[in-house]
Amino acid sequence: MDSMLEDLINEMKQAIVQWFEFIGDKDAEQIVKRTPLQVGIHDYGLLEYAKGRVSVTDTELDFLSPKVTTRLGEPAELLSEEQVREQIVPRLAAFMQQQLDSLPSPAIIDYKFSFWGKFRVHEGEVTLPILQHIDEAKKEQLLNAIASYIQTKLDDGKYPTKPLETFFLSRHLLDESLFPDPDAGRIISVFEHILELNKGKKERLAEHRSNIVRALRNWVEETFLPRYFETRKDEWRQTEYTRKTDIQLEDTEQGPIELLLYAAVSIIKYEPSYSKSTGLAFLERAVELGSARASRFLKEGSGTFAKEDVHFRNEFVECMANDVFSTVTITMKQEAEESYARALRFICRLLQQGFPKNYQIKLKSGVKQFLPIKGLAKSGTHRFFANAMEYPKLHPLLEEYAREAMEEFEWYADTEDEKSCMPGSYAVFGLGLADRSYFALVEDYMKLVDDEHQSVQNGFTTAFVEQYGVNAETIPTLVTCLLHSTEAIKLKIKPAMEEETNTRLLLDQVSGLQPYKVEHIVYAIWGGVEKLRAVAAKAKGEKAALLTELVQAASSKKSQR
Repeated sequence: MDSMLEDLINEMKQAIVQWFEFIGDKDAEQIVKRTPLQVGIHDYGLLEYAKGRVSVTDTELDFLSPKVTTRLGEPAELLSEEQVREQIVPRLAAFMQQQLDSLPSPAIIDYKFSFWGKFRVHEGEVTLPILQHIDEAKKEQLLNAIASYIQTKLDDGKYPTKPLETFFLSRHLLDESLFPDPDAGRIISVFEHILELNKGKKERLAEHRSNIVRALRNWVEETFLPRYFETRKDEWRQTEYTRKTDIQLEDTEQGPIELLLYAAVSIIKYEPSYSKSTGLAFLERAVELGSARASRFLKEGSGTFAKEDVHFRNEFVECMANDVFSTVTITMKQEAEESYARALRFICRLLQQGFPKNYQIKLKSGVKQFLPIKGLAKSGTHRFFANAMEYPKLHPLLEEYAREAMEEFEWYADTEDEKSCMPGSYAVFGLGLADRSYFALVEDYMKLVDDEHQSVQNGFTTAFVEQYGVNAETIPTLVTCLLHSTEAIKLKIKPAMEEETNTRLLLDQVSGLQPYKVEHIVYAIWGGVEKLRAVAAKAKGEKAALLTELVQAASSKKSQR
């Protein structure tokens, strides 16, 4: 071997050594102790050579990027593709294996490790695998940890799990080096169980779901679809797929295709709007592979529901539901009480059959009513229920709908951020402002509200006070509303609440509550305990005594939050 080539290989070896020194600076042993589902950190390395320069990184290759070719006027590369394949790659593979075998901390490298090379050569550019390494002992350790985790934390588990665990588990279950014949039904069941266990916290649930969807998307794009499609990036970096005619999918409805459909539906339902095109593209690829289910998903939904439950049409109204997109499309042929009655019964029936409660209504109607409450989204869902409220005979049916729809930690699909609202909100708000007989419904609704992630109840509470005032009939419901409103609420009811009768009623309602809850109510009405204390100090007689008692009830020193 000539001295130039020998010097270059030595330079590449030195770059590899420097890379291992760099990644070895991290406390790998402590990192992998966070969860038994991680047995190492790095699983990939890339050596790049061009124009006499060598670098090693852990940046993934983009196999969809166009090939680099030598431009006119550039100096010719020193290497040929034959030299790279026959002389450089074998030497680097042996050297890399030596480095792996002599690592000071086994946790630096995962159970499998891929080392690639990207070389500029006379012919242009060549990308080659240098080493594919699997540590069988680590692999067995990881498989045992996965089985134990699923059994103890999921199958037998009753408590929320950690997002970090879901991050690793979702990737492992879709890793064909660990599970060459993935059981799609079992994998989906595991994912659904994780989401169910973590349903109680919106951010935590979103993090778990995001980890699962990302793992599924990576599997679809990097493992599954490349088997059946040629891929390339267009000028906007969007992936284009061309079907391989020589490879057929044996089962177009079961096995891996189930995971493809599950990934597509999850992206459409839960990912940001800019990602929904990816979910649709996955469904379209499934259609190309021959999946009848994918075609049905696009047109009708998942097929879980009977046809009569997802489509209704008469001379008044047409209703169509798609559970894949979590949408109910309602077309009003006549603006009449019967039209809204039919649509409400259609939705109630859907929810009773298990239709996603975090749905949205796409309303085709010339009427545009909205509830007189600040802060609500001007959506089709809101407009439908506001329109229906115009028919008093439908109010009992609206209550029936609301009680069916209300569920903690669920929100209408066409609301987000400060306008997020639990299913049933518009019906409850409308009824609560329409008639005192629905105060009990309002209270039941408020007890389900997740005030950490929803604030539209503030606007309703303000409208409620403006509608009914402060009195013996409204104070119990008002207190329930305030207990589940956010700290941003400010009500202009201080003078009314300082009337002795109302103060006494308020004290009766907060009796037995923890001080921080009373303090929350006091803050909404008076702006804080100290301000109430100042009011009590200026009051006289029975009024002073009542207000002072309220100050004492709101003292946070009595209990920790």
